Amino acid sequence: MSEIKVFRVSGEIRKPNFQTEFRKEVRALKPEDAVEKVYMELGSKHRVKRFQIRISQVEEIGPEEIESPLIRKLTLGEEESVE
Repeated sequence: MSEIKVFRVSGEIRKPNFQTEFRKEVRALKPEDAVEKVYMELGSKHRVKRFQIRISQVEEIGPEEIESPLIRKLTLGEEESVE
């Protein structure tokens, strides 16, 4: 069975009247799955089309580098509390 990893996906959103950079941490089996998850989350929450999202970097990160409290708790288990 494959191990779930944590990826940090960076990029930018380019809409006609709006531009912003983003950095999102997601759990996935491989980098391609992480990118797909970012497309799904940004598209559903922010009404952004795929062609408006530019992915610049996908990197696998270790447990000590995780910034998101929810992802940290899911990855490390119950030993750490979410603030």
